[in-house]
Amino acid sequence: MDAEGLGWLLVPLQQLVSWGAAGAMVFGGVVPYIPQYRDIRRTQNAEGFSTYVCLVLLVANILRILFWFGRRFEAPLLWQSVVMILTMLLMLKLCTEVRVANELNLKRRVFADFDPQHFWHWNSFGDYVQCVLAFTCVAGCVTYLSIDSALFVESLGFLAVLTEAMLGMPQLCRNHRHQSTEGMSIKMVLMWTSGDTFKTAYFLLNGAPLQFSVCGLLQVLVDLAILGQAYVFTRHPLKPAPHAAHPASAKAL
Repeated sequence: MDAEGLGWLLVPLQQLVSWGAAGAMVFGGVVPYIPQYRDIRRTQNAEGFSTYVCLVLLVANILRILFWFGRRFEAPLLWQSVVMILTMLLMLKLCTEVRVANELNLKRRVFADFDPQHFWHWNSFGDYVQCVLAFTCVAGCVTYLSIDSALFVESLGFLAVLTEAMLGMPQLCRNHRHQSTEGMSIKMVLMWTSGDTFKTAYFLLNGAPLQFSVCGLLQVLVDLAILGQAYVFTRHPLKPAPHAAHPASAKAL
């Protein structure tokens, strides 16, 4: 069978592959959070997951959507941002409900207090929504006023992908601070790594803006660092602190 005879088969096949890649790009970023979400629901403990991951992704994807108004990129990347924002709000809702249910002597903390010490540690999911809406409104107004500036638009795109590249940093810092990855879903990080690798290859092959490719590579490196932490802390777990020898010394502390 010659090449012309295969044309009727190759064209639909290429279209199918293209649709599959686009679908993976839109929904693939959500998959890593499914095992973490299930673990939190099952254990009713959200201590192992840093909610700052949600903050980073919310900021990054809001900025990416605003960047789209200044420089139109592929639709799958735009829809990926919409889906990711909804996913992070669901993660925040669950983590907030679990944390509030487990806290004793809960002190009321709200977004409207504008207290930097309690930023992103509020007691109600509604406060997180207020914060996200406030950021979206401010960033949207600034973008609307500066949309004609090519420098601003390119800087906005770079800031969006750079923020997303820092996705794993809150989890990396949390693991380092506790010298443990207990409560963190290894499946989530493995899916981060595979997804970010696929995403970076997608950027390179489809001619996405340079900012996307560079920051995608940075994101893969952070993922690998977290996997390295998981390996090291599993092989060399943190030894428990020795108990005080005498009750008197305990009272003195």
